[in-house]
Amino acid sequence: MNSTIAYLTTQLEAALVAAFGPDLAGTDPVLVPTTNPKFGDYQANVALSLAKRLQDKPRAIAEALVAKLEVSDCCEPPAIAGPGFINLKLRTDYLQDQLRQMHQSDRLGVAPTSAPQRVIVDFSSPNIAKEMHVGHLRTTIIGDSLARLLEFRGHDVLRLNHVGDWGTQFGMLITHLRDVCPEAITDASTVDIGDLVAFYRQAKQRFDAEDDFKERSRQAVVELQAGDESARKAWQVLCDQSRREFQQLYDRMDIRITERGESFYNPLLADVVADLKASGLLVEDQGAQCVFLEGFTNKEGNPLPLIIQKSDGAYNYATTDLAAIRYRTQQDRAERVIYVVDAGQANHFTQVFQVARRAGWVPEGVELIHVPFGVVKGDDGKKFKTRSGDTVRLKDLLDEAVRRAQSDVENRLQQEERQESPEFIRHAAETIGMAAVKYADLSQNRTSDYIFNYDRMLALQGNTAPYMLYAYVRVQGISRKGDIDWSQLQQTVPVDLDDETEFALARHLLQLDEVILAVEADLLPNRLCQYLFELSQKFNQFYDRCPILQADEPKRTSRLVLADLTARTIQLGLSLLGISVLERM
Repeated sequence: MNSTIAYLTTQLEAALVAAFGPDLAGTDPVLVPTTNPKFGDYQANVALSLAKRLQDKPRAIAEALVAKLEVSDCCEPPAIAGPGFINLKLRTDYLQDQLRQMHQSDRLGVAPTSAPQRVIVDFSSPNIAKEMHVGHLRTTIIGDSLARLLEFRGHDVLRLNHVGDWGTQFGMLITHLRDVCPEAITDASTVDIGDLVAFYRQAKQRFDAEDDFKERSRQAVVELQAGDESARKAWQVLCDQSRREFQQLYDRMDIRITERGESFYNPLLADVVADLKASGLLVEDQGAQCVFLEGFTNKEGNPLPLIIQKSDGAYNYATTDLAAIRYRTQQDRAERVIYVVDAGQANHFTQVFQVARRAGWVPEGVELIHVPFGVVKGDDGKKFKTRSGDTVRLKDLLDEAVRRAQSDVENRLQQEERQESPEFIRHAAETIGMAAVKYADLSQNRTSDYIFNYDRMLALQGNTAPYMLYAYVRVQGISRKGDIDWSQLQQTVPVDLDDETEFALARHLLQLDEVILAVEADLLPNRLCQYLFELSQKFNQFYDRCPILQADEPKRTSRLVLADLTARTIQLGLSLLGISVLERM
């Protein structure tokens, strides 16, 4: 099947050249779906944007453009509205043919990319010896959804977990554990992650208060960096224990990710400094090795330095991130590197990206992209915390969502006087709870903060995961009631559209590829969420107005095709968001 908006864009671009000459080749026709069906399906606003350039009235430009526009194979005759809007309405037979092709496609008509790239998505990134908390929620969910969508499009995606597994904190923790719990650094089974967090806090207090402990901690870091067997074993045990805890959460959230932590790049840091020095970018400033940045100044208006190596010879986060960029572009051959990290790190990434490019480590055409996101807040508008003021553990957050989902499921079953097995209830609660948390996050524009509210995210109405799941379940209910085997549904059956809700649903279904291409480009998953929400709304309006099983043939089968396409589209869309569906609720 055709990508409708891509085809219309191509035809409009050709018409611009035919009407006004080759100077307009490549001009954006400003084609968008209409917000009101009375104006058709698509609207091109290019005439207004060309008025000044062509020194003519927008309506006259629109008329000249329409005279050269060839879209009769898919659209009714174009209409010009207002000062020069070009409205395009898809022909009914075109819509019906596109729906048939979509129904026959395993990918629902979304073609793989013709230009696959090697893409790295850097996300999640918890710290060893610390528990994952609400601060890891957005990076993990957003990063996974972007990786899924890019994989679906056919890109070669490497999902990387840049864990914090190196640095001074390990010297502190190893030294403290040698004093108070030596078995913890020889056998990972003796402590859990909660114990390690408590030990870390104790170690930090000692580091701040005891000079002898501070010195021994620094010596432990030296031993670790030098490859001392005892220090290395202790470090490995701490990492293994943390990894097991992380993996339990990743498994529960259905997250696939490859760990490549800070320690991976540690042997490469000296080469980063050497390369920057050889390129002439490195400048010594107060004993530290720095690169002075373009476009960044301090309070005095002088160029701001990015410290690459401290005056004591130690490296920092910037050094590690530069080593990572260098490795990812030169060894991994990545063409697009996506960092899903909170908005507070925007300046940091702008700076290290600049240095990497000035050093010549980023080949022409390779994209380095920071995907920022806002803060998760509580109902009080402040950062989401427990009542005691502690950071909310990710495990506790997920447990509470599932507990509330189970309570809702049990209440509905009681109201409907339905008997279901404990396994059904458990599975439904887990699926709904996890879906609610993920969808509530992804449905927000990631650049904004949002308020975390269990009641809103678990509601059956509104732009929520349960609303989407319910629309999918409704279609499966049609299957059970009518004894319909979707896989055996006639693939060549004519799709017959006549009711306005059928047209609205059909047009929306055919925008799936446009939405997926938009998310691939701008990396905003909320676009897909909004599409799925509107799809569910349009399906429910169609379902309430148009009999399906009770309709006569061929209308019955035609409406079954619409229902099947809706369910498959919801299932695909939710799967790209990392969300599973239920056959019954």
